[in-house]
Amino acid sequence: MQYRSLGTSDLDVSLICLGTMTWGQQNSQSEAFEQLDYALEQGVNFIDTAEMYSVPTKQETQGSTETIIGNWLAARGKRDQVILTTKVSGRSMGMKYLRGGPRLDRTNIESAVEQSLRRLQTDYLDLYQVHWPDRQTNYFGQLEYQHDAEAEHIAIEETLTVLGELVAAGKVRYLGISNETPWGTMRWLQAAESMGLPRIVSIQNPYSLLNRSFEIGLAEVCHREKVGLLAYSPMAFGTLSGKYIDGTAGASDRVNQFPQFARYTNPQGVAATREYVQLARDNDLDPAQMALAYVNSRPFLASTIVGATILSQLESNIASAEVSLSAEVLEGIQAIHRRFSNPCP
Repeated sequence: MQYRSLGTSDLDVSLICLGTMTWGQQNSQSEAFEQLDYALEQGVNFIDTAEMYSVPTKQETQGSTETIIGNWLAARGKRDQVILTTKVSGRSMGMKYLRGGPRLDRTNIESAVEQSLRRLQTDYLDLYQVHWPDRQTNYFGQLEYQHDAEAEHIAIEETLTVLGELVAAGKVRYLGISNETPWGTMRWLQAAESMGLPRIVSIQNPYSLLNRSFEIGLAEVCHREKVGLLAYSPMAFGTLSGKYIDGTAGASDRVNQFPQFARYTNPQGVAATREYVQLARDNDLDPAQMALAYVNSRPFLASTIVGATILSQLESNIASAEVSLSAEVLEGIQAIHRRFSNPCP
């Protein structure tokens, strides 16, 4: 397993991070324990979760994933062997069951971190992330930004002040953001510098062969400001494995079971996927491993977050860390990307 420094922190995280959002809904606790044990054996030291998990989020399963991880930590006694991160939810009117609708203010953050620590059965978090902004902006695949100068929001400076106090208290070691924009990322960095508060060390955003929007503005920010990308949805909800276009996906597979995740099944996404899958097979590569290996190879990446509902998927995903793509394959990937992303080359 390869390891990379996480931003400006002293954390060396595994190239593969174990994603957990299916635990407590699609996966049982025993299955989660099996995944955790296997990942640790393979050198994975990085575990990502969130207070809202499992996903799709609902009141009955909110917090279930953290509880499972906490039970595993208590049973195995390996807290010092893992880098543990969770996330506090941003503003959402769709989760009234979570503190009446989560916000990124003092009351919500202090309550959220205490509940996460309790469920995870630990007294500190290695990395604490803001899951999405409190303000109105584009995330979770939203396009066509619509500005509303009057929209109410919690200022980044206010949120960072509270998070900085958690670092000072020893409950959190480092801070990260998620689902952020270039403007938002720079505001977080500016606030830390001007207020003498902890600097973010990571950003968790989507990045895959089917979604390279991160490269437009955030890649430069990450390079110049030393903020590591934690790439989520690196296989576009499993789409890049090819199983949804060749008919091998079952009824229990994520996109079939939860249509709200069919973000990459539009005609252009399907056409691009067909070409990526064919490129992989023409070069004797597993399509899923090729997709992950590409993300793994990006210089602005700190860690690739993988998730799986069955152990064989996880085994393949973790093995992608050892896959190196040839110059010919990389050129083929770029050619496909240009055809499907640049209408005016």
